[in-house]
Amino acid sequence: MVGLDAIPRGAVSAEDLAELMRAFNAASAELGRTHEALRGEVSRLKGELHEANRRLERSRRLAALGEMAAGIAHEVRNPLAAIALHAEMLRADLGESEQGQAAGKILRAARDLDAVVGDVLRFARELAPCVGWVEAVEPARRAIGTCDAMVSGAGVEVRLVSQRCNERVEIDAGLVAQALANLIRNAVEAIVEEGSAGSGLVEVCVSMEGPWVLYEVSDNGPGLPMGAVERMFNPFYTTRQTGCGLGLAMVQRIVDAHGGHVDAGRSEAGGARFVLALPARSAMTTEDVA
Repeated sequence: MVGLDAIPRGAVSAEDLAELMRAFNAASAELGRTHEALRGEVSRLKGELHEANRRLERSRRLAALGEMAAGIAHEVRNPLAAIALHAEMLRADLGESEQGQAAGKILRAARDLDAVVGDVLRFARELAPCVGWVEAVEPARRAIGTCDAMVSGAGVEVRLVSQRCNERVEIDAGLVAQALANLIRNAVEAIVEEGSAGSGLVEVCVSMEGPWVLYEVSDNGPGLPMGAVERMFNPFYTTRQTGCGLGLAMVQRIVDAHGGHVDAGRSEAGGARFVLALPARSAMTTEDVA
């Protein structure tokens, strides 16, 4: 490019001016592209910051709620144990009489409440993932095995769909299996409540996408209730007749503990679809680790 200082006075030709204009236009275009790229990067970083702040605020709320729930659960557990003990003594004394059967109902109710208290205490307990190298598909296999008895009794098919099974990821396989089992149980219960257990299908898909390992649980049940997506991961929120609404909240805690995220929506079959995206860290194949 010809600089102005290098051109003698009065010797600027039309070609020189044209070259200067081309250089100016090229520099302006490059600056424009750089500006747009910077704007896009700033927008992306703002979005990530907003999402990080949202997750941090949610974690703080869950921690505060967990502490309060744990305190209440501890206070409830002692008198509940006393109720169960005396109900069992009454049932033993009264035998199979009408009063004895009533005492048995009290005992069963007390045990059901104790199970709820146990769920609350487990939810309130701090989660510290114990990560290790496992095949990405392993948590899905464990979850399906955990739910086998329930699934068989309900007459619902649970199908594992796995891609690149030999991928190994660094996660807490036990916690991830627990999260997937909660989703499978929810799907089976929704299908049974709808009355379509005979043709019910739950698919668990495991795949890799860039730096993420994806666990997808979808079904052909009734789908998610209107407006439920915004609240379904809140503790104690449930649309079911039974349960205390901690299953999905626990799923969210497990995913958060791994630094991942959860997406919920409608499946291709019209039912519910949940996708757990967890950082795969340095994913390796079985041969790489061996």
